[in-house]
Amino acid sequence: MMTGHDFSAPNLAYVLEQYDRYQRDPNALDATWRAFFADWTPPDDTPPTLPVETATHSTPTAPSTNPLDVRVIVGAVNYAAAIREYGHAAALLDPLDSPPPGDPALNPAAHFITREDLRQLPANLIGGALGEKHTNALNAIDALYTLYTFTIGYDFDHIRDPQEREWLRDAVESGRYAPPTMPIDEIALLHRLTEVEGFELFLNRVFPGKHRFSIEGLDMLIPVLDESIRASIAAGERSILLGMAHRGRLNVLTHILGKPYVNILAEFKDPVAQDRINDDLGWTGDVKYHLGARRTIQDASSPADAVIALAPNPSHLEAVNPVVEGMARATGTRVDQPGAPTFDPQITQPILIHGDAAFPGQGIVAETLNLYRLPGYWTGGTIHIITNNQLGFTTDTADSRSTLYASDLAKGFKIPVIHVNADDPIACIVVTRLAVAYIQQFQKDVVIDLIGYRRRGHNEGDEPAFTQPLMYRRIDGHPTVRALWGDTLVSRGVIADSEPAALVEQHTKLMQSIYEQLDPAKDLLDYRPQPPIPGTARRVKTAIDIERLKTLFGHVLKLPDGFTPHPRLKQRVLAPRAKGLDNPSEPFIDFATAETLALGSILEDGIAIRVTGQDAERGTFSHRHAVIHDFENFKPFIPLQALPTATAAFEVHNSPLSEAAALGFEYGYNVQAPRRLVIWEAQYGDFINGAQTIIDEYIVSARNKFGLTPSLVLLLPHGYEGAGPDHSSARIERFLQMAADINLRVANPTTAAQYYHLLRRQALLLESDPLPLIVATPKSLLRNPLVLSSLEELANGAWYPMIDDADARERADAVRRVVLCSGKLYADLVSDPRRKGDAEKKIVQHTEIALIRVEQLYPFPSEEIAAALAGYPNAAEVVWAQEEPENMGAWTFARPLLADIVGALPLRYVGRTPNASPAEGSLAWHNINQAAILDQVYASADQPLNISAPIAAVMGSPTTTQAHERDGAG
Repeated sequence: MMTGHDFSAPNLAYVLEQYDRYQRDPNALDATWRAFFADWTPPDDTPPTLPVETATHSTPTAPSTNPLDVRVIVGAVNYAAAIREYGHAAALLDPLDSPPPGDPALNPAAHFITREDLRQLPANLIGGALGEKHTNALNAIDALYTLYTFTIGYDFDHIRDPQEREWLRDAVESGRYAPPTMPIDEIALLHRLTEVEGFELFLNRVFPGKHRFSIEGLDMLIPVLDESIRASIAAGERSILLGMAHRGRLNVLTHILGKPYVNILAEFKDPVAQDRINDDLGWTGDVKYHLGARRTIQDASSPADAVIALAPNPSHLEAVNPVVEGMARATGTRVDQPGAPTFDPQITQPILIHGDAAFPGQGIVAETLNLYRLPGYWTGGTIHIITNNQLGFTTDTADSRSTLYASDLAKGFKIPVIHVNADDPIACIVVTRLAVAYIQQFQKDVVIDLIGYRRRGHNEGDEPAFTQPLMYRRIDGHPTVRALWGDTLVSRGVIADSEPAALVEQHTKLMQSIYEQLDPAKDLLDYRPQPPIPGTARRVKTAIDIERLKTLFGHVLKLPDGFTPHPRLKQRVLAPRAKGLDNPSEPFIDFATAETLALGSILEDGIAIRVTGQDAERGTFSHRHAVIHDFENFKPFIPLQALPTATAAFEVHNSPLSEAAALGFEYGYNVQAPRRLVIWEAQYGDFINGAQTIIDEYIVSARNKFGLTPSLVLLLPHGYEGAGPDHSSARIERFLQMAADINLRVANPTTAAQYYHLLRRQALLLESDPLPLIVATPKSLLRNPLVLSSLEELANGAWYPMIDDADARERADAVRRVVLCSGKLYADLVSDPRRKGDAEKKIVQHTEIALIRVEQLYPFPSEEIAAALAGYPNAAEVVWAQEEPENMGAWTFARPLLADIVGALPLRYVGRTPNASPAEGSLAWHNINQAAILDQVYASADQPLNISAPIAAVMGSPTTTQAHERDGAG
């Protein structure tokens, strides 16, 4: 046992300082120091401890062979720590044998010690399991170095949690996930690698040049997934959800998801089924390496089957990441009871497969990683596998990332990273077991950086040697992992020399046999969903009994005993909501109240609800207050979770300031749990620009590409109020441009009752006619008296895709101009003094103008509009008025449809002229242009609309707000 007399004064001071820390909190020190102090006591005549500065900044002395010299002890401890922290920098990770980057700290001289110094020290000084297995520190250090620098690179130095660090180190050094502690079926592994390679080689031979984005060079991905799924199911997970891009996807589909070879071969044949031609109109499907699949695994030892699902993904490589996380959240969430939902992380295991260029390059990866510890998005830990082929199409790593490793982004989120050489099958299995065990222990994400290569070009028609000649010279002479593993088993006498080749021949014959019996039309899978019964949406009844509505209203207004809301909230929001409860015919219900009542009634109907978005709890415009905080103690209260009549769960979460990942998450949640109402709200409508990939590739096209039926609701605040180009437009024109084959609903409701019935209709159609719903929600109108509705309108009304002009109906014969508009512009038009006239101001009432609101922009209410126009027999013209520029808003979409409706009547446009920017950056110019639009609408119907409107400056460029006449034929 060492004593204080074994140390010099400066060294003893340092040791005593550490000993003092050890006595206060042993876990504050490295395990090596803890082991040392467990057998060490300070001497009775200990000199006073020197200041920390003196102890820690003393000049190093020459190496010594005295094993009791604390400098040598500290050097050995630091050297062991360096190996554990930086050993990955010297690991043999590249199958193509490029030299590792190395690190100076991996040299003992960097710690002022020699190998002979280590030989004189006890092994337990190194700490951990290896310290117990060896006779001295040198042997332990050598074993440690081999473990951390062979074909696995353990990258844990950024993990802050001491418990996690200790667990990871013990898991690595104890070898509990490696043979012989956990044996591996080596022959089965060879069979699996033969299937993986044989599949790719057969496709390459039979379909040369056809794109398949081969897995070759990263063949071990399939055994890694096998092990991930096996271990997860063994741990109790019943749902394994995978997301990946196209590289290796066909191999994953057939060997992990169980998609039969015959179906994939039929897709390569690419036939046109003659009997489906008429039915296929409007159906596009997608290429075979974008499709998803689902597989059920029956396990006799488990009370429930396990399901493996691969989510469809477009060529936007990492877009599927948040989708899978949302699917996992939905799968693990229980909502069949009132109050808040409960999430069980033991039900589901998400696995995301990334590309090495895409992981650091695609921003949605960082957005998704940011979700993983957030309360509303946590999924209990995700396995991230980077299929690292060290190349992005033709781009070298030096040009594609600013980090040493492709995985370094994960370090910022304190996620453990394990690099592994994809040509070492045993190492790959070991790290997979470790990854799954870590997730089960801590329910946090982990990254496996599977480093291999890409045997062929980016696609099968690409020549990679054009841009990477040296790399592909090495690849051409490099044996496959199947061949390497077969040779290993032969050399160890596990199998006969001829067995690897025999397995290849056997698999080739199997695929050839399947190919020869192929009937392409018969064996082609059909992903098309069944269409809804025509007229389903029109037949939905959204009205409910008024007494039920009153009771519901009373429940959502009630606060807990002793709860103190903010005084202004109580005075300006809560009190006004309650004032009309006893007078059902009084219009006092605003948008937020209508929304609360709609959601409450939906919960009573047994439909669970999830609402998320940027500031969704309070509402960007301080209108919703779905979560109310006690003014005295900050405790939250969620009225819809306290609803006594609810029969399903309700949740609302503020999302991170993300659009792409946040919306992708909600889409994934929605398609995985289609019977729940899922709502996402943007802070402002134009924020949807940041999620365009999710909209284009999933929300609006999933039905026609993948056979999925999303019903996600998007709330996008929209309206021109002089706020500038960035907070005016929800880009309605983009949704309308993508509207076809009844793939979504687009609405711009102008009353609280309309919004109420719109939400209820969406919920009631979740099973019978699910479609995404895009709602242009108001901003200033949220508190405008014009949009207020009565309780009776909520109880007895319905959703009206078009609202006629009730005042104009009374003077229908006098109407000469019928103006169609949508959204907030109607409020501006109907509030104009010329609408009613003012004798004192000599403003003449425009009795010849009718204002019709188009509340539903898609599907376009052509029948309703035609019926309304027929009610104005003397109309001389039809005007489409909007506040958006001519190339935006609904005009370009509505114009040809209106042309068919109006027949010979002139069809005119009133609004801002075409522009590259949605709105003016000046409130003054906004007011001028908005007034010009109203002037055009209210110009005398006996005179043609004035084409020369005032000149306005928008973004520094002149434009005009003007009216155009259109040919009635459109």
